[in-house]
Amino acid sequence: MLNDLFDPAVAIRVSGHETFPLRLLWLKKAFDAACGPDGIDRRTFHEQSAIATFGVGRNMALSMRHWALATKILEDGATHLKASDLGRTIFSDGSGLDPYLEHPSTLWLMHANLVSEPYVATTFYYAFNVLNQIAFTREDLVKAMASIVDARATAKATPETLKRDVEVFVRSYTPRHADSGEDAAEPLLVELGLLRELRSTGQLEFVRGQKPSLEDSIFALVLKRFWERHHAVSPTISVEQAQYGAGSPGRVFKLDEDSLVARLMAIGDATGGKMVWTDTAGLRQVALNGSLGDIDDFGLIRDGYRVRRAA
Repeated sequence: MLNDLFDPAVAIRVSGHETFPLRLLWLKKAFDAACGPDGIDRRTFHEQSAIATFGVGRNMALSMRHWALATKILEDGATHLKASDLGRTIFSDGSGLDPYLEHPSTLWLMHANLVSEPYVATTFYYAFNVLNQIAFTREDLVKAMASIVDARATAKATPETLKRDVEVFVRSYTPRHADSGEDAAEPLLVELGLLRELRSTGQLEFVRGQKPSLEDSIFALVLKRFWERHHAVSPTISVEQAQYGAGSPGRVFKLDEDSLVARLMAIGDATGGKMVWTDTAGLRQVALNGSLGDIDDFGLIRDGYRVRRAA
């Protein structure tokens, strides 16, 4: 539901990143530290020894932990962090699909994991899935997030916390200005080209369109997950639901309608006929040929790495 963020029962998160956007090698470093059979002690990222372990300061190590959990590369336990099945599939040395994040499918997967559910990175979720303005400002996002926090009697976040969270969101997706004074490394998700900032006005706007580096199978995975979360009992998904629903591929990937329909028309090939496009009497939709459980998430992920494309 578009308004689920204003339901106090829905968990939210607006901190944990220590004001650092996700950087290129962080997920691999976090995975390597936790990929053993017993994982890694949860305190490892908090300790001063994190400088030696990860090659970054303590605050950056905490940010690394935050992003590895948010992107579902690591799983949190009572005492230890462990590499997830997704993490092993992508980052394992030798057998991983993309250990050093050289394939755009990894970026699209990490992005989708960040923005598809409200409790992971709430500002990210809100901006991609609830915000309807064509152009917006940082202040617009801060005000919206303040309203979401205020709807929860137990949630606490200062205006400064919300400003920092919004700034991390913006820096995660927009290219740095040459005179920004930041280090040379662009945040990981900038390469996707999803958000731009108009320097003359300070306004932000999403970049809608085809997304040529997005594989059909990764699109199909996000459609399947959206279907499971929001329409699990329905045998069909309409174009409008796939375009505008919170967590839908249209929202997550910022596809325009023509691009979305082109993807939906190819959904049968991407899913081996388990989802099929139908257009009868003007009713355009995708229908299940079987059940959602018949579609293998990891099969779709692996298919997303068959062809190398530039992001």
